[in-house]
Amino acid sequence: MRVAVVMLILAGFALSSTAAEAKLRKRRWISNFVVTEYWPVPENWFSGRRVSAPGLERPGRIDWLYSARGVAMEGDGIDAEGRRVHIDCLGSAGWINAKGRRTLPGSDGWSGGAPFWRNARIWFNKRGKPTFPLSGGGWSDGKGRGYRGNSGICFDEGPSRDLDYYDSIAVDPSYIPLGSRVYIPAYKSVNGGWFRAEDNGGAIIGRHVDVFRPPPVERFGNGRYLTKQRVLVDPPGKG
Repeated sequence: MRVAVVMLILAGFALSSTAAEAKLRKRRWISNFVVTEYWPVPENWFSGRRVSAPGLERPGRIDWLYSARGVAMEGDGIDAEGRRVHIDCLGSAGWINAKGRRTLPGSDGWSGGAPFWRNARIWFNKRGKPTFPLSGGGWSDGKGRGYRGNSGICFDEGPSRDLDYYDSIAVDPSYIPLGSRVYIPAYKSVNGGWFRAEDNGGAIIGRHVDVFRPPPVERFGNGRYLTKQRVLVDPPGKG
């Protein structure tokens, strides 16, 4: 299972879709899609202190593992040695924003603003805001005073699913059935435009597809964010 919520949703953008649309049963063109991109996030983008984590043999940077830019959000990552890892169990923790308050994903964005950290394995400074230890010493936003534990989150070696760059996409399976072929004209010059619906995510809702691609060259690159797209959905076995 992928837990990714794409970067521009993190910034608080609302989706142009609803969760109540009926599952597609026939091949048809659909308008007003949001198209975003995701990737296994590299550990070398991060600056937090390395910590041990349930399910991993090697320590990983804490912000790479638990932050809203890391594996806990994207679902998959690439460690400092180039090995793939993924989040394997979500535990009981949700998400908190940069003020330390709970926030939930929905069809109109996040209830409490953009998520900052999984609500676990995090310290809070004297102002009650989340902070974490840095690899070079010190803290990201003041010294941590209170601490919230792991709450059942675990990781594992290898990718979460057998996905292919610029071939696999994440969808809302209650709307687009897994196994569907999806044509996105904006990607015609990239891969011919055709994709396979092979993944899903908690904030991929309704008319929203998320394209699996290699990590950008730039640190914390955003990838494409396209709105008002017309796509062709071809459900499996429906012709």
